[in-house]
Amino acid sequence: MIDDHWPLFGLEVSTPSLRLRLPREHELGALADLAARGVHPPDERPFLTPWAEGTPEERARFVLLEHWDRLASWSPDDWRLGLGVFTTDGEPVGAIRLAARDFGVVREVTTYTWLGLEHQGRGLGTEARRGVLSLAFDHLAAASALSFVFPDNQASQGVSRSLGYRPDGTTRDARGDEVLVSDRLRLDAADWAEVREPGVTVTGLDACRGLLGAT
Repeated sequence: MIDDHWPLFGLEVSTPSLRLRLPREHELGALADLAARGVHPPDERPFLTPWAEGTPEERARFVLLEHWDRLASWSPDDWRLGLGVFTTDGEPVGAIRLAARDFGVVREVTTYTWLGLEHQGRGLGTEARRGVLSLAFDHLAAASALSFVFPDNQASQGVSRSLGYRPDGTTRDARGDEVLVSDRLRLDAADWAEVREPGVTVTGLDACRGLLGAT
C-alpha cells in the first residue's frame, strides 16, 4: 500500500460537512475539472499567482502540476500540505493548503484556499479553514497561523476576521510589472482558543508527524 510509504494519504480532517484529505489520482482529476469550470469571476484577481485567469485547460493543468510539485519537493523542514476539500458524500468543492518552514522550531503555518465557483457563498471556505487550523493548533501545537490577502478580497478578509485573525502589517510583491500590496493577518494560539469550536476530528496523524517536522 502506498500509504505505508507515504502516510499523508491516511491523514484526514473531518468537519461537520467536509472531509479534507490528500487527493488520490482520480480525485485529483475531479479537482482539476472543478478548477477548469472557474474559481472566481472574470473581473476579479484574488490570487498573487494568477493561475485561475487562464483557459479552462490551463487551470486544470495548474492544479495537477502544483499538486505533483508539492509532493516531489516535500521536506519536513519545508512542506506544503495540499488537501482536497470534499463533502461527506465525496463531492469535490475545492482545495486548501497548510504550509510551513522549519515548523519544529518556528511553529508557524500559512493557509491558502480555493473553491469552485458553484460552491462559494455557502460557508465552506470558513469550515475548511477551521478544519486545517484545528489540525495546526490542536494537534500539531502551532504557535500562530498567517494569511495573506488583498485588501479588496472581502470574502477572504471576512473568513479571517470570523476566525480571530488580527492585522499584522502588509507585504509587497511583484506580479509582472505590477506591485501588489497584501494584508498580512495573524492568528495566535491564544486567540484560536477563544474561537475554536467542537466538531473537528483528525485521523491518521501519528504516522505523519515526522514528515511534518512535528515529532
